[in-house]
Amino acid sequence: MTAVEPSGQILGATVRGADLAKPLSDADFATILLALGRHGVLRFPDQRLEAVELRDFSRRFGRIQATLTGRHHEPGMPEVGFLSNIIENGEPIGITDAGQDWHTDMSYNETIGFLNVLYAVKVPRRNGQVLGATAFVNTQAAYEDLPPDVRARLAAMTTTHDFNKFWENMRRRPGSLRAPLSEEQRRKRPPSVHPVFLTHPITGRRVLYCNPGYAIRINELDEAESDRVLEKLFAHQLQPKYQYTHRWTEGDVLVWDHIGTLHNAIADYQPDEPRLMKRCQVMADRIFDPAFMREALSAVSAPTGATAR
Repeated sequence: MTAVEPSGQILGATVRGADLAKPLSDADFATILLALGRHGVLRFPDQRLEAVELRDFSRRFGRIQATLTGRHHEPGMPEVGFLSNIIENGEPIGITDAGQDWHTDMSYNETIGFLNVLYAVKVPRRNGQVLGATAFVNTQAAYEDLPPDVRARLAAMTTTHDFNKFWENMRRRPGSLRAPLSEEQRRKRPPSVHPVFLTHPITGRRVLYCNPGYAIRINELDEAESDRVLEKLFAHQLQPKYQYTHRWTEGDVLVWDHIGTLHNAIADYQPDEPRLMKRCQVMADRIFDPAFMREALSAVSAPTGATAR
């Protein structure tokens, strides 16, 4: 039986007693789902997973988005991508998440992202110090602290999210080997529109769904006013009081909720300090379905919103 140990901070919990190489029981799946709503970021320590096991665990939560480039993934399994700074035969084996700044994966999709599932294979260290941490922001708490007049003004507004904004920001970084997106890649990742505020499907709490990595425009405002409001929203949610940092250990599986968090991979390691993560990106194609939620949570007695605080 799984046990959830909260971090005591704004986000984060450790889940013990779950071997992710094996199928989850319905009760354990329900426990994990509710814990995601409450804690946002879940660590499963001491895991030993093959790629197919990581994929199958992730699939339980929704459809997995395959990699865009057609490489940088487990051979024959595009659902399991590589995040890495390792070079083999002159070619990077994965894409890097270091230095990407604050963002929410897959907000640029028509069907937004629900989870990132990262499995730590190699973690960089220097003089015994773990490097390459991942920082998070609690977007449910950030929404609740917005001034009431801001919440009222933006309540019915929408934001355009564009993958190309993020890609071009990464291309401008020193040492980047990224080429511009091709026309085909742009067709695969067109801009999408989502409400500025979402209702979290697990907790029932409102979420500030407007991240610096992909959000380019509040559509109901003129461009200058949109830029001003976006900058205020970005600055508000990035206050230290909403932040939590995870420091990796080999064998960690970290699962985090894209709806209720932002994240930022900290780029404090060098090319000769190897880092390798295997990743599945899970879409929110099931989590907003009331029938899925009823079935998923039927193994526990707590109602959907019971873990809001």
